[in-house]
Amino acid sequence: MTVVVVTGGTRGIGQGLVRAFAAQGASVAFCGRTVAEVPEGTLGVTADVTNRADVRKLWDATVDRFGRVDIWVNNAGMSTGRAPLWQLPPDEIDQVVYLNLRGTLHASAVVLDAMLTQGHGALWNMEGLGSNGQIVPGLTAYGATKRALTYATLAMAKELKDTPVKVALLSPGMVVTDLLTHDYDPAEFAKAKKIFNILADRVETVTPWLAARVLAGTRNGGRVAWLTGPKAAYRFATAGFRKRDLFAEG
Repeated sequence: MTVVVVTGGTRGIGQGLVRAFAAQGASVAFCGRTVAEVPEGTLGVTADVTNRADVRKLWDATVDRFGRVDIWVNNAGMSTGRAPLWQLPPDEIDQVVYLNLRGTLHASAVVLDAMLTQGHGALWNMEGLGSNGQIVPGLTAYGATKRALTYATLAMAKELKDTPVKVALLSPGMVVTDLLTHDYDPAEFAKAKKIFNILADRVETVTPWLAARVLAGTRNGGRVAWLTGPKAAYRFATAGFRKRDLFAEG
């Protein structure tokens, strides 16, 4: 049975991945800064991934429970409010950079060292807006961290060449979570919904597919993406014939 760890597994895509991995037969551990709900058969650990000691605590707790770690998904992340960079409070910028980039780098260092010691493993880092060079005004800090993380992951892959450990990128595309929809005023959100209803998907649609591809594995330095360029183009081309409302009640 494959053993998977998901950081930031208490909400949104992370929570969806925890459930999807478990449903597909994996042994799953996850963390959050607070852990209130632990699905049956999984392991929930309170941990701050910006702290190396907490990352090691999560690793050790998983090994104690399941015997090893086969796959680790660095999912934990956050965004700033939607505003020009100069209007953001300094601590808000710091928090996003600290978690999305610094935290993921430190977590990756701990995990890769442990995987090399145990002799196998695959680390997946979560892409987001900005990873592919897309630029959206108002999300400068968030996009910069995701662009940097893509570079860092590919650099790690080169460093892992000829080792039994792999690193790869996981791209969920546009998923309806509070990270996607927060901080819009009503008029802006009404406009944004039109794009969301074309390109976005719900957590429960995307995460089972992502989990299956992660469990199947990929090459070192590989990338698994839900929303590809051709898929996005097809959705725009057929938007007039497809009636989707991702925000409808029920």
